Amino acid sequence: MLRARLADPALIPRDRPSPDEDLDRAARSGGRFIEAAVLVPLVLRADPTVLLTLRSARLNSHAGQVAFPGGRMEAGETAEQAALREAEEEVGLDPGLPDIVGRLPDILTGTGYLVTPVVALLRPPFDLRSDPGEVAEAFEYPLAQLLDPAAPERRQQEFRGRMREFWVWPHERHYIWGATASMLVTLSAVLRAERFAPAAVGET
Repeated sequence: MLRARLADPALIPRDRPSPDEDLDRAARSGGRFIEAAVLVPLVLRADPTVLLTLRSARLNSHAGQVAFPGGRMEAGETAEQAALREAEEEVGLDPGLPDIVGRLPDILTGTGYLVTPVVALLRPPFDLRSDPGEVAEAFEYPLAQLLDPAAPERRQQEFRGRMREFWVWPHERHYIWGATASMLVTLSAVLRAERFAPAAVGET
């Protein structure tokens, strides 16, 4: 069952190493990180999908990148509350619609965000109204492609004097990479471990 599988994110094999060591090193050096949460909605269509967004080119950070709906956590919020609030603000998703089933492991981004991915099931119909200041487009990625272990491609690129490796997921219009691609790799592994066929993704 997907809920049981996600009950303890520490037991889920992660695409990236645990952020604990990086956080400890940052704390010792006086560095800071920003807590954030994203909603990872599995859309239960006849052919299920994952809901993603293309961030607005107007944003100061991560402009034009593919991401899950989400953002910074506010004081006193849980990751689930923050993910639902941000999804409502960014794409107009009614926070009462997603059925939250668990979390993926936290991921520390190169820009200093400690992100908690909150996984939810989303049953149509639902209406989306993207905030153009934050989201250029909301779109859905086919679950059948996500479940293909050969779909993501591992690439290398120099960044700030260091060679970094990262995943890229195929898409006809968008470049899906970075933390979002890493979360998709982990999600894909979880769903394959549960032997989730696209037609059975709603069986939690």
